[in-house]
Amino acid sequence: MTDLSLLATVLAKGLSQQAAINAPPRNALIALDQKAKRSDRDQVLGDVSQPKRLLKPNVQPDSRQDATEFSQPMLAQPSSCSQLYWQRFAAIRSGRLYTRLPIDSFREIWVRATNEPSYKQWRTLLALEAKAATRGQGNRRLSIMVGDSLSLWFPSNRLPTGQLWLNQAISGENTSGILQRLPAFDAARPQAIYVMAGVNDLKQGATDNEILWNLRLIVRRLKQAHPKAQVIVQSILPTKTTMVPGNRIGWLNQRLAAIAKQDGAIFLDLYSQFTDADGNLRHELTTDGLHLNANGYAAWQAELAQADNWIAQGG
Repeated sequence: MTDLSLLATVLAKGLSQQAAINAPPRNALIALDQKAKRSDRDQVLGDVSQPKRLLKPNVQPDSRQDATEFSQPMLAQPSSCSQLYWQRFAAIRSGRLYTRLPIDSFREIWVRATNEPSYKQWRTLLALEAKAATRGQGNRRLSIMVGDSLSLWFPSNRLPTGQLWLNQAISGENTSGILQRLPAFDAARPQAIYVMAGVNDLKQGATDNEILWNLRLIVRRLKQAHPKAQVIVQSILPTKTTMVPGNRIGWLNQRLAAIAKQDGAIFLDLYSQFTDADGNLRHELTTDGLHLNANGYAAWQAELAQADNWIAQGG
């Protein structure tokens, strides 16, 4: 079936609006319209120059099933990229977004999936989902997640309710790849766009300046394409691996917060909530030192809910 014929089925009808959450705001959410007490320091931290070399898009997907762990029993929901892809493909083919369906939907299709989808297939699927969300949004709020495997595996049943959610994340992707994919949802009318990226760049040997430059371009591109949306830059999460020093991620997040402020975005500090006394990812939140387990996503969900409520109230 061609992409065009698939699009013909993408009519997101019957999307019921759910009750909005009422969580109190948290200090982790930094509104950039507030007066800065350390503007000079922020100016220095946010000073990023264009790197001499530009990072090339690079995708190194995580295909191991032990990288994902959920609170649901095994086989109650997809646990590999292949299974997740085919669940979402089946949903969009039926004219629905997977984020609006039960987590075990289309189990008879995805449970047998073994072939890993290509990067091109993922990009095509995400573009189809973006068009579906755009066409079916109506007067509903729309929020978008942009990033890598951490965002990709955010459980749809943990997303804040009362709105549509569009997940535009691909496992293993770096900031250059994400930057190239942003036009896929240009036609959407989101109220909020949540960005988390950078850990794959670190794994691939990128410099701090290269990472921050790309993240700045991502923020600016999103602000330009979606001037009415709140762009929320989420901190790079710590790891519990030897490949990336914890103090480096902490320093990157300080600079990322300054960049977000300078470019009119919001910085959501998850790093301090996920870090142990040694600057590493807390062991009770991770499966392998990099990816999150059910506890990790529950912690992220709590922070996301606070941010979402703040935005819903016109923050």
